[in-house]
Amino acid sequence: MDQAAPHTAGSLAYDLRALGVTAGDVLLLHSSYRRLGFVAGGTHAVVLALLEALGPEGTLVVPTHTPDNTDPAQWRHPPVPEAWWPVIREHTPGFDPARTPSRWMGAVAETVRTWPGARRSDHPQVSFAALGAHAADVVDGHRLDDALGEHSPLGAVYRLGGKVLLLGCEHSSNTSLHLAEWRQASPPRAVTGSAVRLPDGTSRWTTWTDVVTDEDDFDRLGADFEATGGATVGRVGSATARLMRQRALVDFATAWMAANRAG
Repeated sequence: MDQAAPHTAGSLAYDLRALGVTAGDVLLLHSSYRRLGFVAGGTHAVVLALLEALGPEGTLVVPTHTPDNTDPAQWRHPPVPEAWWPVIREHTPGFDPARTPSRWMGAVAETVRTWPGARRSDHPQVSFAALGAHAADVVDGHRLDDALGEHSPLGAVYRLGGKVLLLGCEHSSNTSLHLAEWRQASPPRAVTGSAVRLPDGTSRWTTWTDVVTDEDDFDRLGADFEATGGATVGRVGSATARLMRQRALVDFATAWMAANRAG
């Protein structure tokens, strides 16, 4: 281990402030906990550091997506036999914001999701959780057929003038770039589906049509955005961190996609 000393909630909060996180921010976080190095207190301490830097008027937002509650016909990593598809659709428990764990979003996001007072949007595939003053403003009204668009938490962060923090991860994890996809003139759309929870507690497989996501060029897009000086890059703990204003990022990405993606 090449750390001189353990990172702590206090040292991480100091690093976050030095990077540019300020009290009162609405902060959308994507993180890789392992890249932070050794932290005394683990993910609990990381969340405490974030909340300390944001202060009581700030808001912490994380993705709490559930990609295992999608149509198994589209699964590729790994695929499942076609004979399984109807069984999965019929028996997957309907998404429950209070109980359904996120998957592949990282340990810090899961810690935020289960933190006392956290609010979570009710989209069965791409929910977000939030803590703080604007938590309800961020997560309420997340439309099924506008998963990462204007009526999603991403759109709410944009309207609130929020920031994006990539903590130990790359632009391939930067979900705000999807908002730019939704803003394209004619984005590709397809039918998708999930198990949803009904008011009586039962589950039902539901389908709808929405924009098709494509992260293949996100790292190139992000590098071009950083070349404009739009991101502040520094260290938080042992991780490389990137902090940017979401409006500037999304506005740049919207124009970039229109110019660089084939019609």
